[in-house]
Amino acid sequence: MTENKLSKEDCVTLLQDKYRSLIAEGETRYPRRSDFDEKEVVAIKAFLGPWPRALEVADIKPPRSDDKLQQKIEKRIRAKRRRTQEKIRRAESGNAETECTPAISADAKK
Repeated sequence: MTENKLSKEDCVTLLQDKYRSLIAEGETRYPRRSDFDEKEVVAIKAFLGPWPRALEVADIKPPRSDDKLQQKIEKRIRAKRRRTQEKIRRAESGNAETECTPAISADAKK
C-alpha cells in the first residue's frame, strides 16, 4: 500500500487497522507516528491534519470537547482583566505620589 500514493480513505484505513491490531495484542494505546513508515505518516498528516485530529477523523480518539476551548477563552479573559486592574492600580498609586509633591506652576518657571 505504501508503494502507491495513499488516498484519504487509505490513511483512515491504515490508522483503524493499526488500532485494531494494537487492541488484539492487548495494548491500550492509540497508534503513534512511530508505528508507521515515514511516507505513511506524511500522507496521514497531509490528508487528516495534526496527529490528534487524524485519530479523531479515524474514529479512534473521541473528538475534543468545546468545553476545554471555552475554559481556555474564559481563562484568558480573566487574566486580561487582572492585568488591566493591576495597570489601573499602578496608575492610581503613581498619581497619588505626584499629588503629594508640589507642582511647579507655569508662572514659576518663567
